[in-house]
Amino acid sequence: MLIAPGSKLIMIGASTTECGRSFPAGEGLFGALGTGYPALVDAMIACSYPGHNIRIINKGISGNTTRDLKARWQTDALDLQPDWVSVLIGINDVWRQFDSPKMPEAFVLPDEYRENMREMVAATRDKVLGMVLMTPFIVENNTRDAMRARIDEYNEIVHNVADEFDCLFADSQTEFVRLLQYQTTQSLASDREHPGMPGHLALARAFLNAVEFKWN
Repeated sequence: MLIAPGSKLIMIGASTTECGRSFPAGEGLFGALGTGYPALVDAMIACSYPGHNIRIINKGISGNTTRDLKARWQTDALDLQPDWVSVLIGINDVWRQFDSPKMPEAFVLPDEYRENMREMVAATRDKVLGMVLMTPFIVENNTRDAMRARIDEYNEIVHNVADEFDCLFADSQTEFVRLLQYQTTQSLASDREHPGMPGHLALARAFLNAVEFKWN
């Protein structure tokens, strides 16, 4: 695995990352990491690499867009001096365009999304050993669906930023496409955005594959 023993990993994003974590810092005992993919990543690493003692801190905040995340990036990412940073952000950047169409000031359109991502990554990449950029996702297989098409556009931006700054890339959307061959959207995420435990395990799998976790 690429993450070395003793490393500090920040996992940052919006509600799918937050997922009931403790505040002000999501780390420690008694469910402090929440009930989503950061907790599953922590458990998988602790079980499969018990001597690594990797410290994981959940810094997800529900409702965040890249605009919000950029505003707290210094305090919630850089000031913690992590060795690794994982970012899953963009679902709300897209969602506000569909659930709040009368509020264009809440939209984070592709050009702003790209610049927000580039600014955060550029401020961080040379200060850490590695970054994992995870794509936003929608639990929807129909690529002609308007929101799915928009998510795909943002995912391409994430891929391009990862390439530009030599970050690892984790394709969350592909994980859900795989699951949707056998399960329905409603069984995985009733609102297409907030998955149950199988979906969170899929996100953990996307992250772990990106850091070359050995599943045996």
